[in-house]
Amino acid sequence: MISRPERLALVLGRLWPSSALLAWAAAWALWRGLGSTGGALAAACALTLVAALLHQRPWRRLCVLLGFPLLLSLQGLALPAWIWLLAGVGLWLLYPIRHWRDAPLFLTPPSAFDALAPEPGLQRAVRVLDAGCGSGAGLRAWRRAFPAAQLHGTEASWALALWARWRTPGAQIRCADLWTDDWSTFDLVYLFQRPESMHQALAKARAELRPGSFLLSLDFPLPGVPAQREWPVAPRHRLYLYAAESLN
Repeated sequence: MISRPERLALVLGRLWPSSALLAWAAAWALWRGLGSTGGALAAACALTLVAALLHQRPWRRLCVLLGFPLLLSLQGLALPAWIWLLAGVGLWLLYPIRHWRDAPLFLTPPSAFDALAPEPGLQRAVRVLDAGCGSGAGLRAWRRAFPAAQLHGTEASWALALWARWRTPGAQIRCADLWTDDWSTFDLVYLFQRPESMHQALAKARAELRPGSFLLSLDFPLPGVPAQREWPVAPRHRLYLYAAESLN
């Protein structure tokens, strides 16, 4: 039986990063509503702390915790309105609102796949897709371990897709939604997503991966399916490899 705090934490995880914005807005409204006094500041900080503790992952807690103090510090700068507009447009370009339920910009370590190079099955993985490739860090790490692979990437943010193309010459990178893109033509699909996305990833992999292909996930295993192989990745990451045949 899941407790009420655990259930709330799961809901907040699905809402991320909207849950952080709501926490910051609530703290700000409480502070202004109580008259911007010292007591109001203490109450708003307490609300921020509670909201942060309700999130499960440490980096999300830190993000929620620091948001309200950052807003207060920026208020004292008296920045012109166009600065906020520019920041909002920049955030929208890097992280479109319709994809807020996907992972933010997580960077794959450069040496993440070095230990995989001796794997015979992966040596035969010619067409490799980084689904949600961000700035292309995962593609560059794969090229380092498997120089002969044909690299493909999909990225919902066109700004990040352009950046990835520039940083990963020779890779075929498209601006596309990783959840509607077809995975059936690839020998290996790589994901660096978030825990809440892995049920969707499992369903898509079961429906689209062809026999003999693989799914590789950094840090987050598929729910209810044992990995075929696991590797530690320094300093604190872990890779999970799944054969398509083991997913059904």
